[in-house]
Amino acid sequence: MKSPDLSFSKLDFSCTPFLVIWELTQACDLVCRHCRASAMPERCSEELTKAEGCRLLEEIEAMGTPVVVFSGGDPLKRPDLPELIRYGTDLGLRMATIPAATARITPEVLATLKVAGLAQIAFSLDGSSEALHDGFRQVPGTYRTTLQAIQWSHQAGFPVQINTTYSRYNLSDVDAMIELVPWLNIVFWEVFVLVPVGRGKELEGLTAEECEGLLTKLYHCATRSRFLLKVTEAPHYRRVVMQNRAASPHIVDADAGSAIPAQLAGGMGPIHAFGRKAKGINAAKGFCFVSHTGEVYPSGFLPIPVGNVRTLPLAALYRDSDLFRKLRDPEGLKGRCGRCEFREICGGSRSRAYALTGDPLAEDPACLYEPHQRQFS
Repeated sequence: MKSPDLSFSKLDFSCTPFLVIWELTQACDLVCRHCRASAMPERCSEELTKAEGCRLLEEIEAMGTPVVVFSGGDPLKRPDLPELIRYGTDLGLRMATIPAATARITPEVLATLKVAGLAQIAFSLDGSSEALHDGFRQVPGTYRTTLQAIQWSHQAGFPVQINTTYSRYNLSDVDAMIELVPWLNIVFWEVFVLVPVGRGKELEGLTAEECEGLLTKLYHCATRSRFLLKVTEAPHYRRVVMQNRAASPHIVDADAGSAIPAQLAGGMGPIHAFGRKAKGINAAKGFCFVSHTGEVYPSGFLPIPVGNVRTLPLAALYRDSDLFRKLRDPEGLKGRCGRCEFREICGGSRSRAYALTGDPLAEDPACLYEPHQRQFS
C-alpha cells in the first residue's frame, strides 16, 4: 500500500481533482432540513455495486486524485462500507467518510472502520444546543448522539472533522458555535453556506451582507484556532482572508499541525499559499461528485450531470465534458464574478449561481464585493 501524495500545489486541476466525493447511498434515517439529497430511509436498487465502486476507486487513483470521501445519505447504510474503505486504502487513497449520527454509530463499528483503513471521519453539528441541532436534523437525540460519536471516534484514534451548515435558521448561533468547537478537539471545522437544493429549498438562505459577516467571523476564528477552518459554497471566504490579512499583517494564523492540507474539500482555512499564484478548489475545478447511481456532477450542490461512470470513464467526464471545461475557465464567468480580481482563487459558488439564477456561470448572489481590477489574472 502506498501513501497518497497530498501536495495540493502539484495538481493540474484541468486533469486531476484533489478530491472526489462518492455518494454511496441516499438512504438515511435522519430528515435534515438542508439535505441536498432529500434522503429517505430505504436504499435505492440502482446504487453502484461493490464491484462498480471498486472500479471507480481504481479510476480515481489512476487520475492521481489523493482524497476520496464517502458521503450519503448515511454511508453506514451500505454494509460493504468497510470493504470499500479497505479497497481504496490499499490503492493508496486517503479515505474519509461522513456517517449520520444514528444508532448505527457504535464503538465496534468505528473500530471496524479503523481496521479497514479509514483515515478521517466527519460528523455534522449544526447548532451549539440540543434544541437547535435536533430541530435542524428533525430527529430527537441527534445532538447527544453526535457528541458521543465524536468521543468514540477520538478513542478509536480518528482525526475528527465537524461540518456545520448555515442558513437563516441557525445564523444567530454562530458565536456560540465558535465558542463550542474548540472544546471538541477536532482537526477540521468545515462550514457550509446553504445552497437551496433538495430539502434546502425550504430554508431561507443568507443575504450577501449576512454571508460577509459570517465569513469575517470565521476568519477571526481561524486566526486563533488549532484546527483548520474550511468554507464550502462560499469561496469568497478566500477573498475575505486576503483582505483581512492585508489590513492586519501582524496576525498570523494558528498552525493546526494536521497531516492534511487546509485545501481539503475546497476549504481555505489557515492557508499559507495565498498570493498571485494561489488557486482555489471549486465545482469541476479540483473537485467532482459521483452520485449513488454513478452520475457525475461538478458538485453535489450543482445537479447538472455530465455522464455516468457506468458508461464513461471518470477521467473523461472530468477532463473533457463541456460543462466542466466551462466551469474551470474564469473567462466565462459573468457579472461581478467575471470582473473580479479574485476570480482565480474564488470564482464564486457555481452551485448557488445555478440554484438562484439557472445559470452556473452567473455571479454568486451571496457575495457583496464590487470588483476593482484584475490583479490575479
